[in-house]
Amino acid sequence: QVQLVESGGGSVQAGGTLRLSCAASGYTYSDKCMAWFRQAPGKEREGVASISASGRPTYYADSLKGRVTISLNKVKNTMYLQMSSLEFEDTAMYYCAARLGLCGSGPHDYAYWGQGTQVTVS
Repeated sequence: QVQLVESGGGSVQAGGTLRLSCAASGYTYSDKCMAWFRQAPGKEREGVASISASGRPTYYADSLKGRVTISLNKVKNTMYLQMSSLEFEDTAMYYCAARLGLCGSGPHDYAYWGQGTQVTVS
């Protein structure tokens, strides 16, 4: 059974940094695309970044380019999202997601989801 567990969220002041983690169990990254999404209250879930099974980033949201880095540690079966220069508008629940094969374009393309970790920027 595939499980994705996010951690690393929290409250931070504007301009601060956070590193989110997504620990996977029940499968390996060898044939799956991994991604981060976020959802703010009253807004649709949006893509943040995605990374291929080989560890190559395939997408960064325009609003976050230059401020986030997605990475994989295949030994630990863990994906990361390093975020810096955080802004109030980054406040949201951040979700880890996975799908078999190539990276998808939207949340509906991803079959596996974590429970989310809250990021609050003040």
